[in-house]
Amino acid sequence: MDNNTYNPPLLFANGHIQTIFPVLFRKVSTDIYTRERINTEDDDFLDLDWSCVNSNQIAIISHGLEGDSHRAYVTGMARAVNAGGWDALAWNYRGCSGEPNRRLRSYHNGSTEDLACVISHAAKTGKYKTIALIGFSLGGNLTLVHLGRERETIDPLVQKAVVFSVPCDIKASAQALTKNINKIYMKRFLIMLHDKIKAKSSFMPEKINDNGYRRIKNFKQFDDRYTAPIHGFKNAEDYWSKCSSKQFIPDIRIPTVIINAKNDPFLSPSCFPVDEVSANHNVNLETPDSGGHVGFIQFNRERLYWSEKRAVMFLNGSNE
Repeated sequence: MDNNTYNPPLLFANGHIQTIFPVLFRKVSTDIYTRERINTEDDDFLDLDWSCVNSNQIAIISHGLEGDSHRAYVTGMARAVNAGGWDALAWNYRGCSGEPNRRLRSYHNGSTEDLACVISHAAKTGKYKTIALIGFSLGGNLTLVHLGRERETIDPLVQKAVVFSVPCDIKASAQALTKNINKIYMKRFLIMLHDKIKAKSSFMPEKINDNGYRRIKNFKQFDDRYTAPIHGFKNAEDYWSKCSSKQFIPDIRIPTVIINAKNDPFLSPSCFPVDEVSANHNVNLETPDSGGHVGFIQFNRERLYWSEKRAVMFLNGSNE
């Protein structure tokens, strides 16, 4: 596929506009969902939202950092894959479905065991002959890590993957978000993460607190204090190094498409894994000039964004 087949609408080529507009103005109904809660092996829970059209194929959708299954980019994708003949399963990471999870641990860029749990749950229904994975941002990184790092244990029903706006180099992405022009995004993420910390500290104050949280100004400080120690990493650098998907791309064994826009404000040049993709015929990298971060806006009768059309095209057998 040509890297520049996405043409943004007039006045929407800017990466920041592409990133912000859907968050503020796109509305997609969540009436398509039926919710199910499943338990994890460590006695926690995950909330899953199903949107089914009686298909024997299902797309499992993984959202971004501090997102959830009700974000417009997730519901839009679920609606699109339904129209393309696929069931959809949008899952919420621990603590992202409106209720704090039971355990101290949360989710992060390398917590693939929860994705594997969701895949296993869908497979065990016995309804599906094919599972596809779709991921956005952190969910895209998580998907690639799972496909590469756990290549020997992936459920054989998983046969395709497409991911968007992926911080393949987490450190570089974290540094990109420290730029003055990106402070609005950094501040928003830290506010949402703070809400999660406060909610959890209310019922396990002996394990976690938000004392001095306002001194945290970036992901390094947040990951050093919370993500790394809670999830068994030495520090933020250790977490970023071990959970960046870039290193696992050469080991992916199923057809996979990575779509990162060149004007994505969250991504640095090292988040475009040209060399890693070149070493693996299973993976294709597409880099449209525009698209922002989880943007790819289009206005049309079907109310589908370009990313949704592209995903369905790939799921239904075309790489063109």
